[in-house]
Amino acid sequence: MKKTRILIASVLKPVNDTRMFEKIGSSLAHLPYTDVHIAGYAGVLPKTNLPITFHPFKEFKRLSWGRVKTQWEMWQLLRRIKPDLLIVSTHELLLVALVFKLFFKKKIWYDVRENYFLNLTTQQFYGGLSKRILAYTIRLIERLSAPFISQFLLAEQSYAQELSFVQHRFVILENKFIPPANNFAARKTYPVKINNNPIKLLYSGTISEMHGIFEAIELCRQLHQEHASVTLTIMGYCAIPETLVQIRDQIKSKPYITLIGGDKLVPHSQIVNEISTSQVGLLPYQPHPSTFRCIPTKLFEYLANGLPVLVQENPYWVERVNSNQAGIMLHFKNFNAAEILKKLKSQEFYPAGPPEEAFWKTEEIKLISLFRQEFKHL
Repeated sequence: MKKTRILIASVLKPVNDTRMFEKIGSSLAHLPYTDVHIAGYAGVLPKTNLPITFHPFKEFKRLSWGRVKTQWEMWQLLRRIKPDLLIVSTHELLLVALVFKLFFKKKIWYDVRENYFLNLTTQQFYGGLSKRILAYTIRLIERLSAPFISQFLLAEQSYAQELSFVQHRFVILENKFIPPANNFAARKTYPVKINNNPIKLLYSGTISEMHGIFEAIELCRQLHQEHASVTLTIMGYCAIPETLVQIRDQIKSKPYITLIGGDKLVPHSQIVNEISTSQVGLLPYQPHPSTFRCIPTKLFEYLANGLPVLVQENPYWVERVNSNQAGIMLHFKNFNAAEILKKLKSQEFYPAGPPEEAFWKTEEIKLISLFRQEFKHL
């Protein structure tokens, strides 16, 4: 039987991106008669026994002509591979995907990982006029592309309400956790008890002001004053140099706070290892229109690993935390450090163990069902 060729592509993510490779790519590669290709910017090529081929784009700076030239590189790749299914993981490749659709009549899925319009119009990453021009241009491209897209893969439940152009052609694939071969969480004893043990806090993933990095530092400072055994590891990438300078300035006199990464990406496997040696995970996200209704990937990671959490009060997260007795909800700008420490040392967490709904397996079932629906010969 002829193999079904699948290409998953993004210019915003590396070829070893967790969602493209470990989740969507690997799930589809496990199916018989599939041949998976992944394209993204250069990164450490993963070792895998699955039928997956990686295609790193040439290096380019974030704002440069090299980024535009990647469109041509993508077109050449499409002509060479001629995938039966193209999964576009960024708005930047929608136009070249449409040209491919017109010439080769193949299926396109759009993996919507961000509400780009909402991000650009509410965040302060770009200037006032330029961000609005960019936001409306992206939304126009998404709307014009929508009729040619077979299915939309939505990384957040909220996108189904926020993005009218997806209509009813979508499936929600949240960024849930895939356990490694040496699954630490399966070897833990439940319920989790911190008691009087040293407390190692973890802030992992995107490092930014909006994601609450400075609130995490302040929380650790106050908890450390209450008990000297409290430490904090900050692990992830910070895209804004000015923010990174502030962070380093704030922690230089705090030997109990360690920064790993900062100006460079941290492999996801290293973050998972750090989760396994931590006692409490922090989610100090500050309320913001672009993230308020989203479920952070690291919430799934912490839940799946049975890691107790301190979480910013949010009605969209409270059920997942409370139903699993996974941690404590608080307001990171107004808290009582002594009270939080008391709760951490006295409460029991995850009495039933890590929740099944935190794992990618639930999403993989939906993905494979959709694929078989679209490619009925498999």
